[in-house]
Amino acid sequence: MALHPQCAAFLAEAAKANLPDISLMGARRARAEGHTPRDFSGPLRDDVAISTRYITTSTADVVINIYQPPGAGPFNGMVYFHGGGWVLNYINKYDAQLQEMAILTNSVIVAVNYQKAPEHKFPIPFDDCYESFTWFSEHAAEFNVNPSKIGVGGDSAGGNLASGVAHKIRDVNKHPLAYQMLIYPCNGVDFDTPSYLANADDYGLTRNGMKWLWEQYLNGSNDNSNPYAVPLNATNFKGLAPAVLITAEYDVLHDDGVAYTEKLRSGGVPVTYKNYPGMIHGFFNYGSAIDEGISARKYLADSINQILSN
Repeated sequence: MALHPQCAAFLAEAAKANLPDISLMGARRARAEGHTPRDFSGPLRDDVAISTRYITTSTADVVINIYQPPGAGPFNGMVYFHGGGWVLNYINKYDAQLQEMAILTNSVIVAVNYQKAPEHKFPIPFDDCYESFTWFSEHAAEFNVNPSKIGVGGDSAGGNLASGVAHKIRDVNKHPLAYQMLIYPCNGVDFDTPSYLANADDYGLTRNGMKWLWEQYLNGSNDNSNPYAVPLNATNFKGLAPAVLITAEYDVLHDDGVAYTEKLRSGGVPVTYKNYPGMIHGFFNYGSAIDEGISARKYLADSINQILSN
């Protein structure tokens, strides 16, 4: 379908800032320009408490936000990894989304402010995410969370991290993983797919921008064969947790999501997949301007609840 009018209006408003592409802007300015109001993704809730603490990973004391729904539990759980090309963004930009997801899935959600590239390249952000998941699994009783009903989730680069973490959880086989929620994940390094070429410019995230972001994260082409870094290049998909995956039509990463869905299904992994026609990359975070950014939460939550009920 045509570009959704709300997406067109959002892009037109963003264009007024006349910012260079992220590939030209660089990490520091991109981070500074990304400081949006906390309610940019939609209204905040009063019934989900947000607390902040530090947990220790292999290389740092990492900040996490904990989203606690009302009641005494027992609860489900989710560990969430935010988007931003492994380079920018931070967990407070996800307060509105994760507060509502906590209510809709009866989950205590831990959002991880992992260390960023290019200062901290792969595997450091990945290790922060995996070790945050293990921390939550091992501290589940503290939050009255059922350790067998903890999933991982993320958008864009966070979807990449969630995908990679799901592979490692299966490989290590120490803690159970209930599901993986993947929101337009960037899981491959083929920049000549039809969606990369068709949506290369003018829709927010650009082809050049995504190429630059991958360069910041990886240490070179040797990382391309590592399934924790580039999950689409994995050779074994069997035994991974069930997945919920969504894509946006006007997104360079659309075909990454489709290809990953096919790889998961070929490995026997149950996948609930939905494409959002007319939508652009990032719409999940633009709820104050794009209604689908809010309505997508219910689809994701309903899909997760279906998995958790089995």
